[in-house]
Amino acid sequence: MATSKGFTLIELLLVVAVVGILAAIAMPAYSGYIQKSRRTDATVAIRAVQFAQEKYRGNNTSYGTLAQIGMPATTESGYYTIAVSSATATGYLVTATAVSGKSQASDTGCTAIQLQQAAGSITTTPSACWSK
Repeated sequence: MATSKGFTLIELLLVVAVVGILAAIAMPAYSGYIQKSRRTDATVAIRAVQFAQEKYRGNNTSYGTLAQIGMPATTESGYYTIAVSSATATGYLVTATAVSGKSQASDTGCTAIQLQQAAGSITTTPSACWSK
């Protein structure tokens, strides 16, 4: 009696089904980790604006706009846009907003990450977006 070598169609279908199930479970978790790691793009850019603001304020009577402090309007990786608002002599608000059409736009709760400096105190919101 001759023995055949190889896999049967049933065995191949079973392997494909198992791989499909594992992929369906793994991809959402992986996407969440990717979004969380890309938040760093926003927080690094916001901190760079914060340092540039303090340098600018040391030489001027108020905090400045992005153009005045020489900072770009997008983050290095391009997942967020940066805006400075309410720049006064005592404070400012920096907001990193996820670019629509990119993966960070679906990062629930963290599409807008902010740092506010007001009268010497710094507030970061939402706090979950700043945690590591």
